[in-house]
Amino acid sequence: MQTVSIQSDKESAAVNEFIYSVYNWMAVGLALTGFVAYFVASSQALQGLIFGNKLVFYGLIFGELGLVFTLAARIEKLQRSTAISLYILYAVLNGATLSTIFMLYARSTITSTFFICSATFIVSSGYGMLTKRDLTSMGSFLFMGLIGIVIASVVNMFVQSSQMSMIISYIGVLVFVGLTVYDTQRLKQMAHSQGANSKGAILGALTLYLDFINLFLMMLRIVGGGRD
Repeated sequence: MQTVSIQSDKESAAVNEFIYSVYNWMAVGLALTGFVAYFVASSQALQGLIFGNKLVFYGLIFGELGLVFTLAARIEKLQRSTAISLYILYAVLNGATLSTIFMLYARSTITSTFFICSATFIVSSGYGMLTKRDLTSMGSFLFMGLIGIVIASVVNMFVQSSQMSMIISYIGVLVFVGLTVYDTQRLKQMAHSQGANSKGAILGALTLYLDFINLFLMMLRIVGGGRD
């Protein structure tokens, strides 16, 4: 019985270490993104380079997509140092492209929305971590909602409807809150069933990072307002 208890304690410690690592790397990614976004927004030269040249801007966008797909599809084949480098590079590139929010919204709005988003994320992720309810069935429903948001957003690029944009944002908040809960529980289950490893923590951090960023952007559109 004592041996079983020791093994259980070791497993719990490994799982907790994995979860802490996920949140730590997520925080690192968000901090880098925020710093780079603010730095780029404060530099007219960098703004001109990134947003004055469509080739550079779309190159960054496709580069970000490529990094996400590489990490998601090849995480087991990558070296730990490579996975970390790609994750950090993604956070930096995303910060560069997200610097537009400082041109579109007042800094007070960005700050207040960040704190609202942080509180919402903490509650949602905490629920996903602590709930005993199996949320597996939510996955397909949330994925369908995500696809719907993408399609509606593309359509609205041509329609240019502010009302439709607001509806998409409200639905987006619900979807990304749900994804935060679902992804958190999935990471916890993965740590228990497959074992915790440092590369898995990077992928987990990327997943929650994306949930947070998208939730923040949806909330920012709702809270909105022009730049002071």
